Amino acid sequence: MERISNLILIDSDTRRRATISHALSSAGIHVEPFENILELAGAWPRSGVILIHDQAGAIDDLIENMAHYGEWFPIIAFSEDPGAQRIVQAVLDGAIDYIAWPITADELTTTLSHAIERAENVGNAKLREVMARARVDRLTRREREVLGGVASGLSNRLIGEKLSISPRTVEIHRANMLNKLGANHTSDAIRIAIEAALVG
Repeated sequence: MERISNLILIDSDTRRRATISHALSSAGIHVEPFENILELAGAWPRSGVILIHDQAGAIDDLIENMAHYGEWFPIIAFSEDPGAQRIVQAVLDGAIDYIAWPITADELTTTLSHAIERAENVGNAKLREVMARARVDRLTRREREVLGGVASGLSNRLIGEKLSISPRTVEIHRANMLNKLGANHTSDAIRIAIEAALVG
């Protein structure tokens, strides 16, 4: 079983945070407790697994911060008596596992170990997707449409016809789009579009 060196715990409930920290410390796991993502952002870690209490928007917020810092950590969400829909939503948002609280220290340690193994397979791809989406989110609707046309292999003239704008206007949007994506070439922009799951 893989060794967990560092667990980053994000939970606004002081008592529950203390309970989890104590349980895991007894199992030999180092826990860094944080009250919220803002506090975590003030001391961004180098490595670890994140255990986050699932509140509205918490996972989205965490992933935005990861994109900002360019660091991907496996996320395990937890809450009391979660329904199936809540678990599915958390996984869609980017969590790799979900725990129903309360849980024993042994169960938690086992779940964390499995999550680390799974994270090694999905981590890099997920980070690239998160980073690419964060870049694409900076684009205007028109720039995104031009990116879609470029990724589909269309010329400026054909993109212009499709969007009912002149090829010159397409060129301007294309230059702005490359600049915002931090792409040097069209091929970079296409790779970012694919990683952001804009094109299949």
